[in-house]
Amino acid sequence: MEWIREIGLIALCAHSIGVLTAVNAIMKTRTSQGAIAWAITLFMFPYVAVPAYWIFGRNRFHGYVEARRSENRGVQHITNTLRGAAGEFIVTDDMPYELKTFQILAEFPFSRKNSIRLLINGEATFDAIFAAIATAEKYVLVQFYILRDDDLGRALQQQLIDRAQAGVHVSVLYDEIGSYGLSRKYVAELREAGVLIVPFHTTKGRGNRFQLNFRNHRKIVVVDGQTAYVGGHNVGDEYMGRDPKIGPWRDTHVELRGPAVQAVQRSFLEDWNWATHELPPVEWIPQPSDDDQQVLVVPTGPADDIERCTLFFVQAINMAQKRIWIASPYFVPDPPVIAALQLAAIRGCDVRIILPERPDHILVYLSAFSFIAEAAPSGVRFFRYEPGFLHQKVVLIDDHFAAVGTANLDNRSFHLNFEIMIAAADHKFAAEVAHMLEEDFQQCREAHADELAQQSYAFRLTVALSRLMAPIQ
Repeated sequence: MEWIREIGLIALCAHSIGVLTAVNAIMKTRTSQGAIAWAITLFMFPYVAVPAYWIFGRNRFHGYVEARRSENRGVQHITNTLRGAAGEFIVTDDMPYELKTFQILAEFPFSRKNSIRLLINGEATFDAIFAAIATAEKYVLVQFYILRDDDLGRALQQQLIDRAQAGVHVSVLYDEIGSYGLSRKYVAELREAGVLIVPFHTTKGRGNRFQLNFRNHRKIVVVDGQTAYVGGHNVGDEYMGRDPKIGPWRDTHVELRGPAVQAVQRSFLEDWNWATHELPPVEWIPQPSDDDQQVLVVPTGPADDIERCTLFFVQAINMAQKRIWIASPYFVPDPPVIAALQLAAIRGCDVRIILPERPDHILVYLSAFSFIAEAAPSGVRFFRYEPGFLHQKVVLIDDHFAAVGTANLDNRSFHLNFEIMIAAADHKFAAEVAHMLEEDFQQCREAHADELAQQSYAFRLTVALSRLMAPIQ
């Protein structure tokens, strides 16, 4: 019977480790729902839950802040250098208090003399990016969450090789988990041509080695410090609508010119420094645009001292007086965000959320049914985009504030991903975003709160379980 005793000891050890890990989860998990979900799972199923917790359970990315402050003295002075170079373009006079809050979240102010242009869908986005890269004389900075070795990926590869062989400094940063299928040959060919290409290394640093839950979800291209591109597109054929299983791909990018480009560059350099311990040569002197649009660059991530991404959305929603239109592929909001949306609808704002009709992440898709059922009775309206897959991340507030970037309305963007949003306090840009979203609404069906109640019991139970898992997805 010795084997029974050994099995008992193994079980006792496993459950003891599960209890200790559950205590750690209770102390450190961000939400009470998440803490309860982890604690129950760790106590009941420690054999599976313990390794899962240490791989997926934390929401703080260790080491990045220390690297930002002390690893390379150049990084310490990035913000000060940028403030000095862009001083005459910084917006300081008569800034409404609600916009000043965004500046605090961004850790850098709005700048004027910018030009911001919408790029709707893949063809417009990559035509603009490729045209800008082709004109590069000094350097190109490229960062994507997903980088694929397919037709679009090889087209970008050739553009970068051409520039590197022409003597242009080219730096490429990709997320190693998002780009897990990227071939070694693709990377080797870039390096052989003189391109510096590295993964972001989300598993690097103290406490991160077994963490696979963090992602660098930013999509950035900067050319010569004069033009920047930020938005929802990654580098893959599906983003051009070439995947017949997905169909047309609906996404949005923006093109920036002016002092805000240096703020985008600052975000890239901090990520590059984390990955390489180095800083590429860049241009800090802003090139003002003929336009005079006020733009703010808001990088957020799991290394932040406060939850900047969540607060960005809460502040945007709270300042609305007339309308809040948001497009996002995922709707798994934090309690403060869903409460802000409900209050905005109650006070009379036109609150509309555009979501995809087709799922690509089933648990997140199912969770959304529950949140729609909760928010819709307050007057929040939901629309399902029917053709293809909707992937854009767009916010429109009233007639004067709009943002485009990489952050979704879900737990991952709020707490686990490095994201970046480009916000403009500008009537012209807001009108362009409004027109774009109005055309999107025409290709949507309105979703209602009772859709969940009309489903089978099994479906509703699955939705409830998916929502229970929302804090740890």
